[in-house]
Amino acid sequence: MATAARVHLTAHEQPAFSLSQHNTPDKAKTASELLQKNHDDFHMFFNSDGFHNHIAHHLLTAYALAASPEEIQQHFKSNQSYQRPLGSYDQGIVINMQDPTEFIKYLGDEHQYKNFLQFFKGEIDKMGWEAAVNRYVFSDDEVAKKMLPLIFAGFLHPLIHLGFGIEFEQPAIIAEALAQAAIHSSWIAKFFSSAEQAANKNRSGPSKSMAELLDEVRNDKVIYDAPRWSDGNKIRDGILARAGERMVSYTSQYHVKPEELEEKTAEMINAAAYFTGGAQRKRHVVKFDFFYMHCVNSSIFYTSLLKQNWLSEANKVRMLEWKVWNDLAMYASRKSPEIHLDEVRNYKPKQPSDWDKVIERVRGMEDDGHASKLVRALAHGQQACASYEDNPEFRLKKDDWLQLAHMAIDSVQTEGPEWVRSAGFDEAWESVPLRSQL
Repeated sequence: MATAARVHLTAHEQPAFSLSQHNTPDKAKTASELLQKNHDDFHMFFNSDGFHNHIAHHLLTAYALAASPEEIQQHFKSNQSYQRPLGSYDQGIVINMQDPTEFIKYLGDEHQYKNFLQFFKGEIDKMGWEAAVNRYVFSDDEVAKKMLPLIFAGFLHPLIHLGFGIEFEQPAIIAEALAQAAIHSSWIAKFFSSAEQAANKNRSGPSKSMAELLDEVRNDKVIYDAPRWSDGNKIRDGILARAGERMVSYTSQYHVKPEELEEKTAEMINAAAYFTGGAQRKRHVVKFDFFYMHCVNSSIFYTSLLKQNWLSEANKVRMLEWKVWNDLAMYASRKSPEIHLDEVRNYKPKQPSDWDKVIERVRGMEDDGHASKLVRALAHGQQACASYEDNPEFRLKKDDWLQLAHMAIDSVQTEGPEWVRSAGFDEAWESVPLRSQL
């Protein structure tokens, strides 16, 4: 049985989307050893600007996609050189964190990552990872009230990390995720608090779909004009600073009933991929928005959350609502680009193929894992949405998912930047080649 000190994959995990029938003990051993090295040696931020260490994401995705031991090793080697060392923890601070008041004082300090990691490893070993997540994220005390918004901070990175830990049932990865959340800034908490208060007033009526709300946000000039290219953080400094109440007026129209969880989860997965893949400029070669891509990459873990018996129905609802509210604000923050579904359906892949060939291509790519996470999330999205795609709010249908996967891998292998950053702004596309030039 895995503890919070050790990563232990067994080749029998059943992730949300995987080629697990191709996994073998040697692949599990290689992935486990390298995940353990990352756990023991490296900080969660690889620089002082808070850029995230993606090694765990990358290796677990490669493993789920049945990468060879050599491919897994190469992905680790490609990304280890620029990581920051973890350093040693301070046992005195770890003990102090047992006091909720002291714990809260340490939040938001990246220098406390090693101490938070040690603290959460101890808590997980003491009570089990399920109880620890409930205690520190979903209980109603002051610590959990501070921690839950932080799961969605940092452009959803703590959520993605926690999702991997839960999906693969790895206590050590879950400890990393909780420690990572704890060192993020808490500015997003006010948004979720306002959004939840507003949504609670509307629960007696019907909810709009996420796709409907994307259309309405796109057509709102106040929202459209709120973010500026010069904003350091276009959600915090643009949308929430200049149009916060307006944004909440849209998020308040979305809420979930417990009996709708499965369908609404699929709807979120569909809508996230719809606006991410459709945010194209027709004169330019296809590129995906870097920030939107995280909305898709995190969506896959909601299938795993639905299966967790230890997580209450109310908290499953809350996690889904917060994800949708976050995604709506994320869409608006990049200047609400027009969503071109025809760009998806008319796309001509560079190497037309089935899913297996796309996965084979992305598995061998040398990047930090964003592309492979995106392809896996899209493959999962097709499965998750298949039962509902006759519903009009599910804008993506059938082969759209494979088209998006082709677009994704072609885009990162095409001239220009791998991703655009803030796709609704003209400035974001200045370095992206025109289609007429290629």
